[in-house]
Parts: sequence; C-alpha cells; structure tokens
Amino acid sequence: MTTAPSFATVSQLAPGEPQLVVEKITLSFGGVTALAGVSLDVRQGEIRAVIGPNGAGKTSLLNSISGLYRPQQGRILFHNDQEYNLLERRPDQIARLGVARSFQNIELFRHMTVLDNLMLGRHIHMKSNVLDCGLYWGRAQKEEVRHRQVVEEIIDFLEIEAIRKKPVGTLSYGLQKRVELGRALALEPAILLLDEPMAGMNVEEKEDMARFILDINEERGVTIVLIEHDMGVVMDISDRIAVLDFGRKIGDGTPDEVRANPEVIKAYLGEDHG
Repeated sequence: MTTAPSFATVSQLAPGEPQLVVEKITLSFGGVTALAGVSLDVRQGEIRAVIGPNGAGKTSLLNSISGLYRPQQGRILFHNDQEYNLLERRPDQIARLGVARSFQNIELFRHMTVLDNLMLGRHIHMKSNVLDCGLYWGRAQKEEVRHRQVVEEIIDFLEIEAIRKKPVGTLSYGLQKRVELGRALALEPAILLLDEPMAGMNVEEKEDMARFILDINEERGVTIVLIEHDMGVVMDISDRIAVLDFGRKIGDGTPDEVRANPEVIKAYLGEDHG
C-alpha cells in the first residue's frame, strides 16, 4: 500500500459524522437577502455539492463559512460543537481550524512563481519569529524544510513540476486553477471549500480537476464542499447535493434524489434532467 501524501489534516471524526453544521443562516445586504434561513450539514469524508442558478446564494454560503461574510442570524458549527461557532471567528482563525477555500475568480499573485504562491499558502502554519528567521538556524531552518516538503508533495500530486518556477500570470487558465487548488491544499485542510473549480475549463482540464478532487477526498479523507455548474461532474462525484434558489434551500439529498425533485427540476435542472 502506498503512503498517503502528508499535505492534509486528517480529521479526528469518523466518516459520516457531522463536520460542519449550518443552522438557519440569514444574510442580507441592505434590502437584498442573499441567504434566507439556510440549513445544511456536511459529513466527514463526503463530497457535498451546492448547486443553483446564478445569484442563488452559493458563493455567499461559502463566504459565510470561511468568515468573509457575517450572517445576521444563525450558526455555523465546526465539528457540530457549540464551542466552534464559525460566525464568532475571524477568517484566519477559521483557516487554522482546518477550513480552506478556492475562489470563483482566481486569487493568485500573478507575478510570483507557482512555488512562491504555494509557499504563501503555508502562512498560517509558520511559527518562527523575526529573530529566528534572521538568524536562520535551529527552529526556523527546520520549519522551512517542513514547509518546503509539504509544498513539493503538492506539486508532485497536482502534476505541476514542469511549471513550478514559472510566474503564475504566464500560465493557462486551467493551470492557474490547479495552482489555486494547490495553495488551498497548502493549508492542510480538514474541509476544502471549492467555488467553481472547473469554470472556464475545457473537457480534458475538467477531467483532470475531477480526478484531483476525488483523490484528495478518497486518499486523505478531506471533506469537500463544491460549487459547480457542470451538472455532469456534480452528479458523478458528489455524495449529496444541496440546491439553492433565491437564497432558499429547495432541495437536498443524493444525486438521484435531487434529479427526481420536482421543485429542483422546475427551478434549475430543467426537464432534460428529469
């Protein structure tokens, strides 16, 4: 048996236990309600998709989980523990708990190399102080070696060795999305939030990304929350799917259950998917 890569935090929960519980969150911007009493759970080790039309509230949900938005009502419990209500924590604190995300629009440093972008993803794990780094002996040196090891494993896993020293801005869109996935993995997450990781990709790039997502989930037990518009991919790789429409949850279940839900068909999937 091959040894699993060490770039992910293995959750202490057993597979199937609630790892994230969203309870009746409401998020409004002025007079516009982005999320209206949305509740859902995410179980350890699953791929949990969130789908819906544009403007349904999908990205707002991820932004609420990762701390970028602060809903006016509700709770988001990490490990289903009242002590870990994410709505009471800053984004950096949420990241330290093991929640990482990618963005719908690529958020990389375009003039920096692939390697440097991935190293930046290690920032929450860097403990050495300025004096340590200035002397560059002892603890700081050991820490640098550890961070480099994690990043090199990610580069190998994502098959991007050939571009490791290239500026991100010179890469194709599909490769930039792969690098962004790598930077999220550099946080060694227990939960990975992916916001349209396959948007703008061709068929081959989508197949590669789907394979990486499945490997991250299956080999390391990393829980995935996925927003994606490609219904073929969603139905193929997801364990459960939640459906949002105008900020409300209108469906939730296995791919087969969602396919058969009349309200989902009417609002989003269309008769062709029935």
